[in-house]
Amino acid sequence: MKLPYALRNQLKIPLGLLLPENQTDKKNIQKHLSKNSYIITVGDRTTKKMIEFGLIPSLQIIDGQEKREKKEPPKLANAIELTVQNPAAEITSQSIEMIKNALTMQPPVRLFVDGEEDLLVLPVCIYAPENAIVLYGQPNEGLVIVKITPEIRNKVQSLLDLME
Repeated sequence: MKLPYALRNQLKIPLGLLLPENQTDKKNIQKHLSKNSYIITVGDRTTKKMIEFGLIPSLQIIDGQEKREKKEPPKLANAIELTVQNPAAEITSQSIEMIKNALTMQPPVRLFVDGEEDLLVLPVCIYAPENAIVLYGQPNEGLVIVKITPEIRNKVQSLLDLME
């Protein structure tokens, strides 16, 4: 599926709560997590930040880049590591299958994307377990926190339906 140009602005609207950059500390993030939250991070900076806070994401989707610059992924012991190809402005069927598969594995699971991971937040919101928490960065604004509910799944599915 390719991202049509007309949909780009719509995808800049956060899917959940936007926590401003100056409030993205451990305490503020924990307010949105329950004791056994299934945490999913999409993006290198978000993943690194959560690991530094000791909030180990069950599923981490990274591409080894932050704002188009190569970055060393954060170290994580005992993680299952998977790799998938996903070109920029696309969501491949292989990526969707890999996300579904990763969600069945014993956490933590790290999915390394050869290409770009940004749009993979959409299939993650469709296939993540109910009440999972998806975290991703909103460039130059802060951290988006999405609690997976039927309403979020419907909203994201309608966006996916607009992709070509």
